[in-house]
Amino acid sequence: MTFTELLHAVRTQPDRVVIPATWAQGRASFGGLVAALAYEAMRAQVPEGRPVRSLAITFVGPVAPDVPVSFEAEVLREGKAVSQMALRAVQDGQVVTLVQGSFGAPRESVVEVLPLPAPQIEPAERCQELPYLRNVTPEFTRYLAMRWGIGGLPFSHNKSRQMGGWVRLRGEAVAQPEWLTEAHLLALVDAWPPAVLSHLQEPAPGSSLTWTCEFVQPLPAVMSDAWCLYRAEIEHARDGYGHVAAALWSPAGELIALSRQTVTVFA
Repeated sequence: MTFTELLHAVRTQPDRVVIPATWAQGRASFGGLVAALAYEAMRAQVPEGRPVRSLAITFVGPVAPDVPVSFEAEVLREGKAVSQMALRAVQDGQVVTLVQGSFGAPRESVVEVLPLPAPQIEPAERCQELPYLRNVTPEFTRYLAMRWGIGGLPFSHNKSRQMGGWVRLRGEAVAQPEWLTEAHLLALVDAWPPAVLSHLQEPAPGSSLTWTCEFVQPLPAVMSDAWCLYRAEIEHARDGYGHVAAALWSPAGELIALSRQTVTVFA
């Protein structure tokens, strides 16, 4: 199933969504896809005109591929401008993902601060692509293209604090190019491996423990086949945990998403 088909599935039958093994990330389903499905299930219960501002995601356990999972959304509070939502993803009777979402309508304000500028790196066509290699790279990478322009590849023993480059959805993810939504952005941001993995000399498991993603509204008009720019920075890492801040920019250099993750690394 394509990314578009899975989004449609959670909108029409949120209590029984099956994520195919082609979207796997080790023994779990790709976290960016799980977050996107959770977002779609919550958004269906939010009034029009209240775009998502922030999602706080906790990966309680792995979401197994090829096993039905239920996305159970709940309205916590609905104010004049803001809707507070919660979601539990449940599989085999166990909670596997928790999400808290804040959706808010725009309002007038005297506060206005310019967004962070995009980093200056080589164009996508000059950057090294991470190819999809069956049984080598995670299965879900068949759907997402990444081209390195900042820092090192995973397990390259590169001690840079930063990792990043260009990212977009491949043709296998969507039947034809479509406008990027917040669901697409979740996949683009989470496509990248934990930045701490570049510090290792040999492969070792690593994954997101908690993740907060914030969206700069209104979103610019960007197509799914356009290269967006991603940069992550390790702020601290020790005792098997890393704290990473990241951002995503449009092809025109517009800030569109901010991310923070606590990641685990088993090395």
